[in-house]
Amino acid sequence: MRVPSVERRPSFADEVQLRRALDHLSGVDAVGVTHRVAKLATRSLKTSTKSRAIDLALSMIDLTTLEGSDTPGRVASLCAKARRPDPEDPTTPAAAAVCVYPDLVADARRHLEGSSVAVASVATAFPSGRAPLSVKLADVGAAVEAGADEIDMVIDRGAFLSGRLGQVFDEIEAVKAECRGAHLKVILETGELVTLDNVKRASWLAMWAGADFIKTSTGKVSVNATPTVGLVMLEAVRDFAEETGSLVGVKMAGGIRTTKDALRYLVLINETVGSRWLSPDLFRFGASSLMNDLLMQRTKQRLGAYVRPERFSGD
Repeated sequence: MRVPSVERRPSFADEVQLRRALDHLSGVDAVGVTHRVAKLATRSLKTSTKSRAIDLALSMIDLTTLEGSDTPGRVASLCAKARRPDPEDPTTPAAAAVCVYPDLVADARRHLEGSSVAVASVATAFPSGRAPLSVKLADVGAAVEAGADEIDMVIDRGAFLSGRLGQVFDEIEAVKAECRGAHLKVILETGELVTLDNVKRASWLAMWAGADFIKTSTGKVSVNATPTVGLVMLEAVRDFAEETGSLVGVKMAGGIRTTKDALRYLVLINETVGSRWLSPDLFRFGASSLMNDLLMQRTKQRLGAYVRPERFSGD
């Protein structure tokens, strides 16, 4: 993954300065955002463009398993699928990363050695984000020591919603330092932030604090990624890049299951931030079931007919 420039990210002397900066942000036109998302959803892709878009979407997937029942065997199977999504077609793009809990990072590292697939790990008391900072940093440190290339941290939504913005900022900064070179994705859990204005404010706070990516969701709440939230976050990274020169990525996670869903997000990216973000370096899908649908549609594009679902692993 490309390392974004952080040289022009602002610093804040205290929470008062941070709050003033956030208050200076314009509000979100919810009606306008909803209308634009609906309009872009009507766009159709030509067959040749669709084939390239499917391959691009495959290369953007963080293939994820975050269950209490996860085992080293399950991780081995997932890593094999990430490296070679379609065993019968070596031209199929590999996934961007495999995302697991910290205690399974070493297993993922071993199975992905020598491949282009990164090892990502959730951390910081995922999915609640409710733990002392020392515990969160130990969680991150353990994942990095085990070989994680990327850390997906989750903010304390209770702190954000109750106005303890400095606490959220300081925790992101501390986690970023503990990453020791691993890339940091900051999960906002947008389904719990209530308003689009809060999504925008949380996005900017995370970017100012050092996020390499801002991510929608843990996938563990009832409302996860939505195109409306995606548009707000994409506009935030676009405006942040214009203001600071730093490129921050976006990760949509939770509830994205079909090729149609994925292609709509790619259109949204292209029309909002441009082709620069049409890369795994700057956009990811956090998904488990999405890959199989993309593979089914890919073979349909190539062969003119669907193949048996059994061709693709159920992992």
